Amino acid sequence: MDIQIELGAGRGRRDAIYRQIREAILDGRLRDGDALPPTRELAQRLAVSRNTVSAAYDRLVAEGFLESRVGAGTFVGAGARRDGRAPDSGPASLTAVPVWDDVPRPPDRFREQPSFDFRSGAPDVSLFPFDTWRRLVTQQLRRSRHDLLTYGDPQGHPGLREAIARHIGVSRAVRVTADDVLVTNGSQQAVDLAARVLVEPGARVAVEDPGYPPPRQLFATLGARPVGVPVDDEGIVVDAIPDDCRLVYVTPSHQFPLGVSMSMARRVALIDWARRHDAAILEDDYDTEFRYTGRPLEPLRSLDSGGRVLYIGSFSKVLLPGLRLGFLVAPPGLRPALAKAKYLTDWHSASLTQAALAEFMDSGEFARHIRRTRREYAARREVVCRVVAREFPELRLIPSSAGLHVSAFSATPVRPMVRAARRAGVRIYTLGDFTGVRDALDGLVFGFGAIPRDRIEPGLRELRAFADSDRALT
Repeated sequence: MDIQIELGAGRGRRDAIYRQIREAILDGRLRDGDALPPTRELAQRLAVSRNTVSAAYDRLVAEGFLESRVGAGTFVGAGARRDGRAPDSGPASLTAVPVWDDVPRPPDRFREQPSFDFRSGAPDVSLFPFDTWRRLVTQQLRRSRHDLLTYGDPQGHPGLREAIARHIGVSRAVRVTADDVLVTNGSQQAVDLAARVLVEPGARVAVEDPGYPPPRQLFATLGARPVGVPVDDEGIVVDAIPDDCRLVYVTPSHQFPLGVSMSMARRVALIDWARRHDAAILEDDYDTEFRYTGRPLEPLRSLDSGGRVLYIGSFSKVLLPGLRLGFLVAPPGLRPALAKAKYLTDWHSASLTQAALAEFMDSGEFARHIRRTRREYAARREVVCRVVAREFPELRLIPSSAGLHVSAFSATPVRPMVRAARRAGVRIYTLGDFTGVRDALDGLVFGFGAIPRDRIEPGLRELRAFADSDRALT
């Protein structure tokens, strides 16, 4: 392993080599078992005698920081970083702009391994056809190594854009061509790009309340002023949207987290509001592949004749979050700016993954995967609704016909119960977790994508026990 050593013009070079290697071990830059350069090689690189380097190494070996293996070389000794010191980041002279102080840290769910996982928006990765995906990725590497391993089109892989246009044209009646589609790294990047090209610093942006927190936080970091707008059983309350909002972010097909579907009257009213106020609508259609009952209403994008709606889709729920692929369909006038924003942000999404997904969709595997997983999730949803109705009569389930979660209102505070349940390995979230004012709304969000079917009832019974325990203490 190469290591940077700075030597001054004066004497004491042996001590400088010793000191800097020791510091690199103590602060974790060099880890247990890392190989150091041979003494001859390091001496040549530093323009010093080999004896100088050897003397520094010998002292570090004597103190237990290094170990020498005959015929193999010199390595960092096991347990050499014995003081547990954290890396020195230097003086705290730089600070982020204040807006980042209000953005919460990424949730602990990325590190937790709960016994019962009722988080929302998480698919069951075990249902993904890994063998098929591995074969498709290998095929793409064999066919187009050069094209897929160099810089690509910021708008996305042409084959994937065509496949996406066909998919949403058939499944969601969104009539577009490949030219209308921009491939993104998940839906969150689609929100980011749309905000970058539409919203100036200081502009107001309407978001649903309760609603999905990351867009609200993202708008704020870009200098916008997000304002929460209430949601009822027909979706966002259009009459409550401030007149000066430049952008409205909504989840009309399956509102997050309540799960209601925006009524047709409300959809028409929202589009009319955007036309009258010269505003844009950002429609996040994040999980409507999983519809279990009823006929889906047309997306806002299909009802829009004035070029006001930007349509967002994601493969994170229907395939794997780790693929980090989504898409944005925008009116023609915005496409050049969006492609530039994508280019400046990260140039393009991973070409190999895009090509494999295009083949996955064109071959029919995507449609088959949706049908298989929809049946499984429908069965899980039925178990959740049945057990919640039986074990939690005090909750009122909110009617919902799609997605990977169902929600319920509570007439009493649920935060103490949820806090205790989380400590015991039952991961679940409250409706209050998704409001602009924390706990302004009492209720629970039951996700069923990440929990096996046979674990749902035991997990809900465990939660019931915490509810009874909490009630006994109050």
